[in-house]
Amino acid sequence: MQSRITGTTMPVLEFLLEPGETIISEAGELSWMSQSIQMQTHTQFGGGGGFFGAIKRMAGGGSLFMTEYRAFNYPGEVAFATKVPGHIVPVEVSPGHEYLIHRHGFLCATSQIQLGVGFQQSLGAGIFGGSGFILQRVSGQGTAWLELSGELVIKDLQPGEILRVHPGHVGAFHANVNFQITTVPGIKNMLFGGDGIFLAQLTGPGRVWLQTLPLPRLAHALQEYITVERVRESGEAGAIGAIVGSVLRDRF
Repeated sequence: MQSRITGTTMPVLEFLLEPGETIISEAGELSWMSQSIQMQTHTQFGGGGGFFGAIKRMAGGGSLFMTEYRAFNYPGEVAFATKVPGHIVPVEVSPGHEYLIHRHGFLCATSQIQLGVGFQQSLGAGIFGGSGFILQRVSGQGTAWLELSGELVIKDLQPGEILRVHPGHVGAFHANVNFQITTVPGIKNMLFGGDGIFLAQLTGPGRVWLQTLPLPRLAHALQEYITVERVRESGEAGAIGAIVGSVLRDRF
């Protein structure tokens, strides 16, 4: 199996699969593939256990169905592109070398990779879409490719070293890094600091990947423009309706 990452701000991950080689991803991640690639969508992939394995995967922020892409008879190409500006990060996974990633961080993996819930805590309505803060656990044996948004900052924490991060900026980290949600110190900081009331506290040893463009912040920044556009469209529709109604009244 050969892979390459092409592009900068909106990269794409391309694979050249030999006959019989496979890649798995969550349903809906495919960008393009050649004719020799066969698809099979099932709950069994990415965690096993059939339906119950899929429920466990969903608890970690994943999807119910996974898709396997297999080269059949001839070599074939399959590609997965990022959904927002960011980076694609390959990680080697094995027993004792597992990873926790943000809930939208899994892009694709080799067939023996498993996904499950790594951390889940409610942070109150309106935060992270009202669903709380969720991390996926990536385990098994093989290679996984992660999708992290924005630019990347890598921190190698020493034993006992503590890093406090806004939860949305946590992209991925080694499973041996201790992780917990704490509150911002000080009542004034909570009420008037503008940074929210929760922080993620990561304690080494281990590597941490920080992302500069949390998806909730991107959604919040775009919400104003989406709302304005909807109001404008509603106003235009109302004006057109009034004109049509006036014409019909005059004629009938």
